[in-house]
Amino acid sequence: MSAVEINKDTYLKWFESMLLMRKFEEKTGQLYGQQKIRGFCHLYIGQEAVVAGAISALRPEDSMITAYRDHAHALAKGVSANSIMAEMYGKATGCSKGKGGSMHMFSKEFNFYGGHGIVGGQVPLGAGIAFAEKYKGTKNVNVCYMGDGAVRQGALHEAFNMAMLWKLPVIFVCENNGYAMGTSVERTTNMTDIYKIGLGFDMPCAPVDGMDPVAVHTAMDEAAQRARNGDGPTFLEIRTYRYRGHSMSDPAKYRSKDELEAYKSKDPIEQVRETILKEKYADQAWIEEIEAKVKQIVDDSVKFAEESPWPEASELFTDVYVQTDYPYVQD
Repeated sequence: MSAVEINKDTYLKWFESMLLMRKFEEKTGQLYGQQKIRGFCHLYIGQEAVVAGAISALRPEDSMITAYRDHAHALAKGVSANSIMAEMYGKATGCSKGKGGSMHMFSKEFNFYGGHGIVGGQVPLGAGIAFAEKYKGTKNVNVCYMGDGAVRQGALHEAFNMAMLWKLPVIFVCENNGYAMGTSVERTTNMTDIYKIGLGFDMPCAPVDGMDPVAVHTAMDEAAQRARNGDGPTFLEIRTYRYRGHSMSDPAKYRSKDELEAYKSKDPIEQVRETILKEKYADQAWIEEIEAKVKQIVDDSVKFAEESPWPEASELFTDVYVQTDYPYVQD
């Protein structure tokens, strides 16, 4: 039985949140082309249901950690569009004080722990966050996202082993969009069912349709209940697709137009829009109202970023070390 039921409000929230992710990312792509945003930049367009379906099954106290394609995750966790856009501009008002940029978003307030540029580097960190929650005796869950390329890292197996041994409250999620940069899954392994990696650790695991927020919600709800009950981790391979290249510098010529269009025909936002209208959860006027609201949020975030100050030079020396109450131990 689901701990979090899907209802009318769920669909309405899905539509607004996924539309904000989509429009925010489209604007990000435009600004990158104008050189307002620099450095590496990876867009989430097409994968919105993977995060939206997860958030609807989780609690605000639950934490999230991911790789460098992280703008949508931060938005979904509650980080404001203003602070995310300012971060990509490198401004002092950004959620990482302008020091992280596109790939390194953080928010202690909203239990969002990045944004990590090292492929697979966040996997053992997710297990560590879950260990802290178990140690403190909470019922909070960590959701640790990774790409299909990151599952080839050895640290994943070490983290999976410890998570199962200690029954840590973590949900490992592989966002399988079919390509690790420009290399297809089929070219990196003879076993393309990535979720089966969990079988080697007796970890509950399953494939999930990542273009359908209902399927994502259902799988995440079940995994979260298991974690909260002390039964340990789950590994979900959520099969999705990115409409753009790996990063802004990738023309994505390694895949066919037919393949891209096949996935676009299953667009998660359009699926939710159609259900809302079919079930009469809202009318076309509401849809247009949300579209206007989202456009305003995105436009405001750009204005905020443009008008925000650059970090002071002294910021280079802050946040390098953590102040603790423990005395320095000498031999």
